[in-house]
Amino acid sequence: MEGTTPPLTRGIKVSYGVGQAAEGIKNGAFGVFVFFYYTQVLGLPTIYTGFAVGIALAFDAISDPLVGSLSDNWRSKHGRRHPFLYWSILPLGVAFYGLFRPPELSETGLFVWLTTFAVLTRVAMTLYHVPHVSLGAELSEDFNERTEVVAYRYFFSYVGHMLTYFLGFFVFFSESQFDVGAYGPFGLTMALVMCAAIGITAKGTEVRIPYLAQAGQEEAVSGVFPVLRRTFSELSSALTNISFRWLFCGVLVVYMMVGVDNALNLHMNTYFWELQSKGNLMFFMATPVGALIGTLFARRFTEMFDKKPSILIGTSCWALCQVLPIVLRFLGVLPENGTSELLNTLVMIKLIQGFGVVQALVAFNSMVADVVDEHELQTQRRQEGVFFSAISFSNKVTSGVGTVVAGFALALIDWPTGIAIQSAADIPLVTVERLGWIYGPIVSGFAVVSVYCYSKYSLNRARHQQIVIQLKERRAEQAQISANSV
Repeated sequence: MEGTTPPLTRGIKVSYGVGQAAEGIKNGAFGVFVFFYYTQVLGLPTIYTGFAVGIALAFDAISDPLVGSLSDNWRSKHGRRHPFLYWSILPLGVAFYGLFRPPELSETGLFVWLTTFAVLTRVAMTLYHVPHVSLGAELSEDFNERTEVVAYRYFFSYVGHMLTYFLGFFVFFSESQFDVGAYGPFGLTMALVMCAAIGITAKGTEVRIPYLAQAGQEEAVSGVFPVLRRTFSELSSALTNISFRWLFCGVLVVYMMVGVDNALNLHMNTYFWELQSKGNLMFFMATPVGALIGTLFARRFTEMFDKKPSILIGTSCWALCQVLPIVLRFLGVLPENGTSELLNTLVMIKLIQGFGVVQALVAFNSMVADVVDEHELQTQRRQEGVFFSAISFSNKVTSGVGTVVAGFALALIDWPTGIAIQSAADIPLVTVERLGWIYGPIVSGFAVVSVYCYSKYSLNRARHQQIVIQLKERRAEQAQISANSV
């Protein structure tokens, strides 16, 4: 790092956070519209759609550690992370638009199209996302300020989600989510917004490049197999950290639940709750609104309770809010479908879920950044990219598994597809009820495993403070040695 690092300004924090809106848009689109669009609007069988999205996630997962390792070891006058931010803009925009603009194709052709553009979209997002989250871990070493930086990122992530839902249900699908002609313009609009968000974060954080960690002087590695060997060696080294291993195992379970949840979201709202466009908009906006409010309290939350309690409380809150409305419906407690009372109840539960889950998300990412400091103390290597790409890898693999599971689950309960299936009246009641069991109690039950794993994390505030002091002492000694040798 060059000289004394100046404090982070609010403008830099905002510029950094804005970029996360791009992934928020991508996640919002994949979590609500992609699976529904290809199965219910275009008529692609659920198993094919699940496999296509799963294949894309597998490619995405493989690219995560590669991009993480490359960005950790990248040397340029623009630092380790910023070249990747700029390189991702055009490929991401083109691929995302293509995802929502397939030509008329056979069933097999549509499967290939979805697989291809889902792969391109996710790999292009990895090219941006892994360096971006790694950059956030570098911006500050302060225990509490680091949580604040993550909170800015999640704030704009949920802004991206909200923008996707608002433009989707209020503008493009205001009449019906079965309007096939609206998906192309929707994809183009969201692609342009994503590209703009990435450009803002790349340009707005350039001023920090001289103060960021630079790649070490290790011998350069070239060739596919040497790069792969280095990547997996670095991943293995990261997993030797006990705290990181428990975090990694816990998040594996979380992302599998999220994969099933994302794939079935719009199916649940359309056929189980029978929400229309306005109801869908309010429902899907509730979680990011709750999360936006939650980000304002995230730093205070971790200051009061530390980070491990925050992640335990947030994960438990998500699971409880996931299962509660389904159980209440089966018990006959909730109001009937089509009533404002039901919609208000669902929206309130989703608001609480959003507020709680963002405490877990912010604490988790801040905890990973703390683990990076511990790893540097042990190995003398600064490898944010490796750690965050490992988390991203687990996200993609298990989310992909979750999506495939969702596709198989729908096939197992004989779920009908195609544009003719537009309401619960077109589906047997027992099939709709089985969808509710899958989406609620079965999925959220796995949260118990995740909470257990998180409870084993051992890096607290006091230990991290010791690590930061030791790192500063070592860096000062190395700087003195370099000065004496000159």
